[in-house]
Amino acid sequence: MTKTNPLLIVILTLGVFGIITTEMGIIGVLPQVAQKFHITTSAAGILVSIFALVVALSGPFITLLSSGINRKFILLISVLMFAVSNVVYIFTMSFNVMVVFRIIPALAHSAFFSVALVVAASLVSPEKSSQAVTKVFTGITAGFAFGVPLTSYLAERISVEVAFMFGAIISIIAFFGILIWLPSMPVKEKMTYGQQLNVLRKPTLWLNIASVIFLFAAMFSVYSYFAEYLRQVTQVNGSWISIMLFVFGLVMILGNFIFGAFLQKNIALTTTLFPLILLCIYMMLYFLGIHFIPMFVLIFLWGIVHAGGLIIGQSWLIIESQSAPEFGNSLFITFANLGITIGTTIGGWFLLQWDVRQLVWSGIGFTVLAFLLIIIRIKVYGKPVAQKLNLHP
Repeated sequence: MTKTNPLLIVILTLGVFGIITTEMGIIGVLPQVAQKFHITTSAAGILVSIFALVVALSGPFITLLSSGINRKFILLISVLMFAVSNVVYIFTMSFNVMVVFRIIPALAHSAFFSVALVVAASLVSPEKSSQAVTKVFTGITAGFAFGVPLTSYLAERISVEVAFMFGAIISIIAFFGILIWLPSMPVKEKMTYGQQLNVLRKPTLWLNIASVIFLFAAMFSVYSYFAEYLRQVTQVNGSWISIMLFVFGLVMILGNFIFGAFLQKNIALTTTLFPLILLCIYMMLYFLGIHFIPMFVLIFLWGIVHAGGLIIGQSWLIIESQSAPEFGNSLFITFANLGITIGTTIGGWFLLQWDVRQLVWSGIGFTVLAFLLIIIRIKVYGKPVAQKLNLHP
């Protein structure tokens, strides 16, 4: 195996970071976007839900159709679409145009993630492949830990246009890094569509998919309006919102390690207990969220648990699609984003119907549904057995 440039893993991680910053950074600037276009925050929430919906609808198809295309080309086109979209966000004065350019990069989302993981593993020796994949996955956590709060901070302290410029610069750097250092990577061995689609015949997969949808709906029906909740319920200013977003994202790193370790020991028990833990977090959020200090402390716990939901959702779905891991990853990305779409939409509806504090009940409802589906899956089909899970830390 020829020696590869170690910066390539960093560049792929940076690409993931840029995508998460673009996808989720909008959450921290929804109030500013709403103000810019003279609309309500719940109406601006479509920027979160439309992105997730497009990923959900297009993910598996894009992954299947692109499975035979040169992987370098896929990565380049994907990050370029994210860079261009951020530039459009900077200059557009039309909310409809902004919605369109949330749709365009969402089409590339699943393909980039699926290909980036494969490329990362192929750049190193087999015994180091899981480490390479883990490093690329840290771009997700870094996006939450640094990308989202920094986007919020820039929007609050300077302008929302500068916040979008930050996302554009990250994607442009990733584009040129891939262009210069990544060699051409044509696909030599390709699984047939039938081989990949065969995993969809498993009833346990569909039960796991349903539980993942409700799990992500539970998480993002509340998290998508994080900034608005802090602003109206906890009554903190934009600077404190940025700090709290940063703390939330930072402790997600710890949450990944904690829940990753639990999953390796007992995936069924960890997955079953998770909705109950999230339920406790939401009850504390409802009763303590009106007080600054308890809310600040609660954000540490909430961030850890939120990270757990990401890794638990991935492992719970991947465990039933291990025969076609790339397609399985695309299914996870698809249905997780469908859950985000549903959660953000219902959360926005709660905002319109009641005051912001009642938003928590949408998360509680979805959490209960996810818990019931997990129990049904285990009771009817037994505990799942993992062969070798590729869990990011």
